[in-house]
Amino acid sequence: MIIIADGGSTKCDWLLLDDEGQQVLKTRTKGLNPAVFKPDVLKERLEENEDLAKIKNDITRIDFYGAGCGTPTPRQTLKDILQEFIPHAEINVEEDMVAGAYATTNEPGIVCILGTGSNSCFFDGKKIYMEVESLGYVLMDEASGNYFGKRLIRDYYYKFMGDDMSREFASRYDLDADTIKRNVYKKENPNTYLASFAEFIFTSEERNGYFYKLIYEGMEKFIERRVMCYKNAQNVPIHFIGSIAFFSEDIIRDVAKRYHLNIGNIIRRPIDGLINHYQKNVIPHYKKV
Repeated sequence: MIIIADGGSTKCDWLLLDDEGQQVLKTRTKGLNPAVFKPDVLKERLEENEDLAKIKNDITRIDFYGAGCGTPTPRQTLKDILQEFIPHAEINVEEDMVAGAYATTNEPGIVCILGTGSNSCFFDGKKIYMEVESLGYVLMDEASGNYFGKRLIRDYYYKFMGDDMSREFASRYDLDADTIKRNVYKKENPNTYLASFAEFIFTSEERNGYFYKLIYEGMEKFIERRVMCYKNAQNVPIHFIGSIAFFSEDIIRDVAKRYHLNIGNIIRRPIDGLINHYQKNVIPHYKKV
């Protein structure tokens, strides 16, 4: 049996397929980004999932697509940990952009991820190509969860929110300066911590166009830097994946009009789209080990 996994910094979805490509099990672990989490944390997060522990001896192949897996060192780290946890399986580890491409289209296009972090690639129908290498949440990640989390915190402290919204924001989050600095500068996983604030945008009432402007500006930066960098951006569909993209679809389409872009599919979780890809393109050619 094959497991396909889509992993981010916040969560990781696992899908077990039988030899006919039918879904047998769907489960979730905490995020498994090897560029962010230490090996012992990755191991612990795998081992605490009872569903995986029960079936690990029956798995013959794992195809893991994850954030933080775009460079050799963290990719090998995660591969070694997965191999130790599920010793009899063939392990393949790819970056999450590959899963995004497979999940959204079979045709050439640009694929964008807007979740805890952000990224983009060009997909030619078989392989992905990246014009700009991602440098992560500190230097890049425009329009991601942690980008908007940082904006909200800054706007609160600079008093750009307005009184009513500031009071609501403060009632829902611990905005003590020491708490914020400890989580950002001292604790692990600051990107996930910052991204947790972004939920406020999508679960609060819009006031005076504040959220619209915030998201619009973030999407503008993302499109200018991570979409328009591809020379054929105006000639192919632009697909989006991730919770931030899913809940911001109308604004993404508004921004795209300014740049004469054709927006394609916008989906929340790539794991569901991956099923179709595997049923059509992988399972028929896969021989059980």
